[in-house]
Amino acid sequence: KYHVVFCPKYRRKVLNNGVDERLKELINNICQELHVDLIEMEIKPDHVHLLLEVDPQFGIHKVVKRIKGISSRILREEFSWLKS
Repeated sequence: KYHVVFCPKYRRKVLNNGVDERLKELINNICQELHVDLIEMEIKPDHVHLLLEVDPQFGIHKVVKRIKGISSRILREEFSWLKS
């Protein structure tokens, strides 16, 4: 089990006003695609806590990279105000 914490750029408080709910959906979908067990998730306005169970052969760093990359791209497409 791995406890992962990551923040938006410059720790801006942008994970609110619907962004947090969409991020939860995206993280759930990505974890299902990667066959990762999402044990716990908490989203604060300026950071995200995840408790994940990952196959050591796959590597936690790859999972976090995919979650951050995919969710960032989709959120910036859907919420244009996140780009600035």
